[in-house]
Amino acid sequence: MMDYIRPHEVAENMMAAAVSKSQLSIKDLLIRGALSGALLAISVALALMATAQTSLSLIGAFVFPVGFVIIVILGLELVTGSFSLVPLAWLEGKISGFRMIKNLSWVFIGNLLGSLLFAVLFWAASTETGQIKDLGLIEQAIIKISEKKTIGYAGHGMPGLFSAFVKAVLCNWMVCMGVIMSMTSKSTLGKILAAGIPIFIFFALGYEHAVVNMFVIPAGMMFGAKVSISDWWLYNQFIVTAGNIIGGLLFTGMAVYYTHVDKTKTVTDNKL
Repeated sequence: MMDYIRPHEVAENMMAAAVSKSQLSIKDLLIRGALSGALLAISVALALMATAQTSLSLIGAFVFPVGFVIIVILGLELVTGSFSLVPLAWLEGKISGFRMIKNLSWVFIGNLLGSLLFAVLFWAASTETGQIKDLGLIEQAIIKISEKKTIGYAGHGMPGLFSAFVKAVLCNWMVCMGVIMSMTSKSTLGKILAAGIPIFIFFALGYEHAVVNMFVIPAGMMFGAKVSISDWWLYNQFIVTAGNIIGGLLFTGMAVYYTHVDKTKTVTDNKL
């Protein structure tokens, strides 16, 4: 394929993308982050609808990546993807620790705002702003998922919470693989296919994604899930975010970058 980008070039692009992300203004981080949160939330709703209509969770997983590929193609900001890149630039001394934390914090806030905005709009559309009490299959599924992701884990104590952490590590291993895979192609179609495959994997396996949970848990609360705000953050959001950081940075960003960065230098040296 003429548009294929080799791994050692991808390593260079990873660092360039990380530095570029760190230089974005707060306004851009919030706007791009909010759009990403909303797009991922829309994808969750679409996937749940597909699953409800077909009774096949794999069909839901098949359509879920649409939001992620839009985020990639439009160059928006998803904090889980940034976990594999921005800290890498800090480790390599390309940016300061303050700039890294500033970037990740504002993107996280942007993702949260976008996710909550769509959750409110989705609730308003589904219930005609609280007038319809009989919930559909999608809304019932969101309630069940919201409770499972919080009080479900808490009900099993530390092993349950550790399970959430492990699922978060595994999730962002794949999500960040999607971010990096999108860099292996110059064409739009190539980026869509390369980015979408790992996202399909994580959703099909039911792993834990911090930004997805920013929508599905509060949406479940709006529809009547027996989950409190503290349940949401203590039993899921904080734990899953930590796991996403480990999975994205250690198993994807650092693993891919450091196995190819020396080869990049070797290629450069050979040309001298």
